Amino acid sequence: MKRILLGVTGSIAAYKAADLASRLTDNGHSVTVVMTSDAREFITPLTLQVLSRNPVVSGMYDEKESWRPGHIALADEADLLLVAPATANIIAKFSNGIADDALSAIHLATRAPVLIAPAMNGKMWGHPATRENIEKLLARGVKMIGPEEGMLACGYEGIGRMWSVDGIVAEAGKLLAGT
Repeated sequence: MKRILLGVTGSIAAYKAADLASRLTDNGHSVTVVMTSDAREFITPLTLQVLSRNPVVSGMYDEKESWRPGHIALADEADLLLVAPATANIIAKFSNGIADDALSAIHLATRAPVLIAPAMNGKMWGHPATRENIEKLLARGVKMIGPEEGMLACGYEGIGRMWSVDGIVAEAGKLLAGT
């Protein structure tokens, strides 16, 4: 059993995190969901808690039972940090070392592999700032899956849809297997 931290950010694609959490748990992994405050606007922590069978982390100070900061303990114990959906905002935070929420702090503290599944408007995806942030993360060894083309929630057709849950689960499996 591998320990996966599933980061969920504020995108309409956050509803797919429920299927991801369920599938990864059904595959025998321990899944802990780490939500940004914006993600809670799209899906409830309770849904993800039930499907992952673990408490959901949504704040830097959620852990009150230990002297050790919860986000550091999670970062240390992780076998994979998977962020799906990953917004332009979280990609920028990761790229620039900003750690102002639990997910971005875990990203800085973990030594586990990181897999990001972007989901955003195509214009945001193509913006030079986002492209630079992606290049920095790729150069640091972060793995990226997607996005794919299709109808976007904003009504535009183009690139920006989060990769399929099947594809993300398969890629996470490869990373966990070391291939």
